[in-house]
This record gives sequence, C-alpha cells and structure tokens, in this order.
Amino acid sequence: MTEEKIFETPENILQHLIQFNTTNPPGNEKACISYISDLLTSVGYEVQLYSKDENRPNLVCRLKGKGKAEPIMVYGHVDVVTTANQEWTYPPFNGEIHDGFVWGRGALDMKGGIAMMVAAMMRIKAEGVEPEGDVILLVLSDEENNGTFGAEFMVNEHPEVFDGVKYALGEFGGFNLSIGGKRFYPIQVAEKQICTLRITVRGPGGHGSGVVPNNAMKKLGAVLTKLNTSRLPVHVGAPVDTMIEKIAAELGFPTGTAMKLLLKPFWTDKLLDRLGMVGLGFIPMFHNMVNATIIRGGEKVNVIPSEISMIADGRLLPGFTPDDMVAEVERLIGMDDVSVEVERYEEGPASIDMGLFNHLASVLEGLDDEGVPVPLLLTAVTDGRFLAKLGIQSYGFLPMQLPDDFEFLSFVHAADERIPVAAVRFGVEGLYKALSSYSG
Repeated sequence: MTEEKIFETPENILQHLIQFNTTNPPGNEKACISYISDLLTSVGYEVQLYSKDENRPNLVCRLKGKGKAEPIMVYGHVDVVTTANQEWTYPPFNGEIHDGFVWGRGALDMKGGIAMMVAAMMRIKAEGVEPEGDVILLVLSDEENNGTFGAEFMVNEHPEVFDGVKYALGEFGGFNLSIGGKRFYPIQVAEKQICTLRITVRGPGGHGSGVVPNNAMKKLGAVLTKLNTSRLPVHVGAPVDTMIEKIAAELGFPTGTAMKLLLKPFWTDKLLDRLGMVGLGFIPMFHNMVNATIIRGGEKVNVIPSEISMIADGRLLPGFTPDDMVAEVERLIGMDDVSVEVERYEEGPASIDMGLFNHLASVLEGLDDEGVPVPLLLTAVTDGRFLAKLGIQSYGFLPMQLPDDFEFLSFVHAADERIPVAAVRFGVEGLYKALSSYSG
C-alpha cells in the first residue's frame, strides 16, 4: 500500500508511531513528528513546525474550509511515559499486532488517537471534502511532563495558531463503557486540576539500634495507612450529576434508581464500593484525590530520621482550590507534627461549554445505534487546561468501540498497553464524520 493510502489501514500508522521511542523525559519527538509531516504532505497538506527545542517540535496542519463556520481543532501528543520496571508480553516499541490488537507504549495514550486524527485528516483531503470551517490538526510534544515544550509553549508563544477556535477534540473520551447491560459512550467535557502536595512528617530521631517512640518513620506508616484506606469527602457537581442522571434514566428500575443514589452524599461511597471495577472508575469523580508517589527521608542506615518528606499526587475537582485540598488532607491525617503544603498547582478549565456535545453525540449514535453518549469528567488532566486559557473548550473525543471485558484505564501507562485494530478504525470513522460534518 502506498503512503498516500495508508489512512485506509490506520493501524499501520499506529505501528510506525509506536516504533519511535518518545519516552518523556527526554521525549525526542522530532523523528516521530517528521513521520507525521511526511504522511500529511503526501496527500497535499502544508505543515508548520513550532519549536522551543528543535528536538521537540509541534506540528500544525490546516485544512481550509468554506469560511462559513469558525475553525475546529483536533489535537494530541506523541510523547509517552516510561516502560521502566514493567514486564511486557511483546516489546513495547515494536508496535506488533497480535490477536487483533496493536501492542505497545502509546497504543492508548495517545499514539492511537494521533493515528486516528492523522488518518481522518488524510481521508478528508483525499476525498476532497470541504467542511464549513477550517479544520486544524495540532500534534504536540511534552504532554506527559508538564507541556513546557508543547501546549504551554504554543499557547504562550503562538496564540495566533488558535485564532477563532472555539472547540477542540482531544483525549480522552468516546470509548464505550458497559453498565447494566447497556453501552454508554462518555464524552469528556471537563477535567480535574493538578494539586501536588508535599507532606512532611516530623518526630524524634535517634540511633537505629534503639527504641525511639513516635518517630517520623512510624508516623509515616500511619499517614500512608490513612491515605490508602480512607477517602476525602464526597462532592457532587457538574458534569458528573448530568452523567449519572442520564445513565440512571437509561437503566430504569431498579438499577437506575440505585445509580441515582450516587448523587446523595450519604449513599455515594456505599454504592461505589458495590460497583466493582465500574465503581473504581467513578470514585475520583466524587472525591478530591491524593496518592503518595515519592518518599524521601533518612541518610544513614543507623540513624532514625527526624523528618521525612512525601510528595503526593493530588487532583482537585473543578471549582475547588488548593486551600480546599490542604484542609481536607489535614483533617484526614489528623496528626501533630505533620504539615501539608502545596508543591504545585495548575488551574483547570473554569467553565464548561456544552455547545458541541450534541454534534459529537449524534456522530456516536450514528456509529452505534445502541450506544448512549453521556458527558464525562476526566479524573486526570490533559493539554486542554492550556487551551482553556484562550477560551477553547476541549472535548475528549477519540471514538473507540471496545470489547466489554477490555478495561481501558487499566492499560494506560501500564505494561501490555494495547488497542484493538477495530477500535482504531472505528475512531477514524468517528473523527472523519465529526470533522467533515461540523457546521459551527
């Protein structure tokens, strides 16, 4: 198959993308971006590259429309997280196809999405489609490590690229979720906020051979136990309430009636604990979250340290502030000689514009007449937080029809990351329809 026709087998595009090791840090996305550039120019596109670091470029490609609607943008990133200390069935950077899946780092997050976007753009160009407004493709570096060389750089240094853009499609959303025997397609319309914490535990030090009551290490154990066995308070807000209401209405009595009780804080956690894997996915939608990820303390094996520092990955629900997070964590820990400080905070999108939701929902309904689109709060963060500073509403929309037993989120950033070939093709069809029929 010629390069010009590779969009007909987007799984082959994905295989090539995976074969570029863009583990971030350091990223080194240049060769991967160059490959994408070659694909786009092969069907007649012009591309522009923007770089803060020449080895970490960002690509912009624009399809001219009729000028009857504002531009719409699709965007994503080609950098990936590490595979260190993970055991893989197949090499993570080979991009092999086995059992109907493309295997490799980035298959889901998010080279699979980039393959869908590139293939959809190539198909639109090859078929001579002229949409109502311009369609912009933005391929970014550095999403997995703060966006300094990617989205943040583009928004701060090249805002002209985004002129007129009101809506953008990116990660994550549009994949099916089975609840109560029905297929739902969550479309991301909001995301949580980064609120990294430094938790410092203090206590008496001493000789490692002796008994030092209530020392910092013992307190650390108690702190970790509380963080791992208890939850911060329940909060019910948009768009989770809308999502649950719609799911409950579709399921009816008795399952739907029980689902609606999730919106009553007294019942929320009780029901979440009974929903199994589905409940695990919903827990972060109702709670500010904090997970210990880095611990530093002690310099010598025979010295009990008097201070231990712990970095915790905190994620705030929309509308909450770092002060809210600190107060909730302090109440949960409830211990003297333990301080909680904000290490890093990045404000998320302040509001939700649902103006494009019905259009995207209709695309999914056209692809799966049994599917029910619902709004989604993403419990992680995306580059959408940078675009929001320019007033752009991001939608997580990478359509995928997945097997019911495929636990999507369990493979993201994990070993044996993979995506069904059929899901990649489904995604191309969904993006093609969403972009080519967009009318503002």
